[in-house]
Amino acid sequence: MPTVIIGSGTMGSGIAEVIVARGGSAVLVDPDASARERAQVRIAKNLSRSFEKGRLAERAEDCLARLEMSGTAPVDGVEWVIEAVPENVQLKQRLFGELDAQYPETVWLASNTSSIAIGRLQSRTRHPERVGGLHFFNPVPRMQLVEIIRGLETSEDYLAAARTLTERLGKTSVVVPDRPGFLVNRVARSYYLEALRMVDEGEAPMAVVDEIMEGAGFPMGPFRVMDLVGVDVNLSVTQSVYEQTYYDERYRPHPWQEDLVERGYWGRKSGRGFYRYE
Repeated sequence: MPTVIIGSGTMGSGIAEVIVARGGSAVLVDPDASARERAQVRIAKNLSRSFEKGRLAERAEDCLARLEMSGTAPVDGVEWVIEAVPENVQLKQRLFGELDAQYPETVWLASNTSSIAIGRLQSRTRHPERVGGLHFFNPVPRMQLVEIIRGLETSEDYLAAARTLTERLGKTSVVVPDRPGFLVNRVARSYYLEALRMVDEGEAPMAVVDEIMEGAGFPMGPFRVMDLVGVDVNLSVTQSVYEQTYYDERYRPHPWQEDLVERGYWGRKSGRGFYRYE
């Protein structure tokens, strides 16, 4: 049975890529035809590169044969629907209300949200027990961890099905409670925010902070990570955690991030963030 992914951006296309690379079928849904086209090109390029480097046993063409691009979501023969639209609570709530009405209660509904409470999405559904979080990390093909987020009414059957799905995709999963930032993004706020404060206060240059953290064993320093995932995305998650913790000062967004986002310096995807990119 195909997995339906709603949203063809970085995360949605990454999830679809992993599914077809692991032998599954996926339907990537986006009402924007140009967005679908960009996603298909991106997925094809990534699969071809993986095959050339020996990380993929099948040719890209064979994997792509299991990927369908669509402007509307199919209903029949579906087991999972994974939402990967922008981090906007009203948008996600509206979408989950529509998905809950559209799909029979035997279909599992998941959000790839990185910070929005699953309970807020469940509140818009008639069958909240079949709703939970599947938080993949960027870039999806390379990052092994998936957070399975258990909302207040998420069932044990949902958790079991989510573990089975993540295992099938070759991922490592961990069940986490429905708390602000869940597990990884809650811990990561300190990694990013303290680095921002240190540089802003003149304690160390930005590149030095990155080099020190990488020398300590982190795959990437905090500024390089923020540029990779998107300064705008990082700021959005920080704002969400800050608001959901009733404005705990530990999670206050830093003005430097806000300034970069306002200028359109969103990281690698825009050619400039904390660093400049060709």
